[in-house]
Amino acid sequence: MKIGFSTLSLFMKSFEEWLETASQDGFNMMEILCEGPHTWPRIALSFDSKVFEIFESYEIDQYLHAPTIDMNPASLNPGMREETLVQIKETIDLAVEIGVLAITTHPGLIHRLEDRVRDMGKYYAIETLTQANEYANERGIILSIENMPHRYAYFCNTAQEHQYFIEKCKCQATIDIGHANTNGDVKPFLAMKNICYYHLSDNNGEKDQHLSLGEGNLDLNLLRDINKVIIELNNYQNVLKSQGVLMDLQKEGAI
Repeated sequence: MKIGFSTLSLFMKSFEEWLETASQDGFNMMEILCEGPHTWPRIALSFDSKVFEIFESYEIDQYLHAPTIDMNPASLNPGMREETLVQIKETIDLAVEIGVLAITTHPGLIHRLEDRVRDMGKYYAIETLTQANEYANERGIILSIENMPHRYAYFCNTAQEHQYFIEKCKCQATIDIGHANTNGDVKPFLAMKNICYYHLSDNNGEKDQHLSLGEGNLDLNLLRDINKVIIELNNYQNVLKSQGVLMDLQKEGAI
């Protein structure tokens, strides 16, 4: 199992600090959250290309998480959809500069809880993300759509809808196990086709709490057959704790 972490847990640190920390602590994957003063793609792309050469010095697989703050590919406001697409494309461009394998993006949400609004938002989300995936293909980057917690406002809140998005947009899937756990049954998500990699966190099955593995009700045995995981937590010490849980499971032969 390849194990990595999201830079959410070391927010505001530098590329070098992230890479050195990952190397020292035995991680072989890392997902860079593209928020903040030096990882927002539009800013990062203004850097001298030599800045990104440091990634060649570490044998750590890199992934990017596209900006999500205020972004929404399902927005009924065409200006917001257009800006969201622009920023996903900029994330793809940054992925090329760094040499990452794939980027993850969210499928969007609605702010008025009506079926007619949700249907329209789904149409716009798929339209926007299809265009994003076409650009990703042109640039040789994998676009992966993440599933969301089980709330009506979110798209891809079930495995069925997540698979529908993946097939319509012709891209891949990032399976967030914590989000899936709020659905009541993680197994349908694990059975999906075209999975790129996984986000790991724990919760009580009702709310997306981003707890360390073992602190919620997630059945850890469900992790036995998965590979390429990103521990997605707010605190790095909790990342290390969850890494320990995974390593103990490997020793026990559960994974």
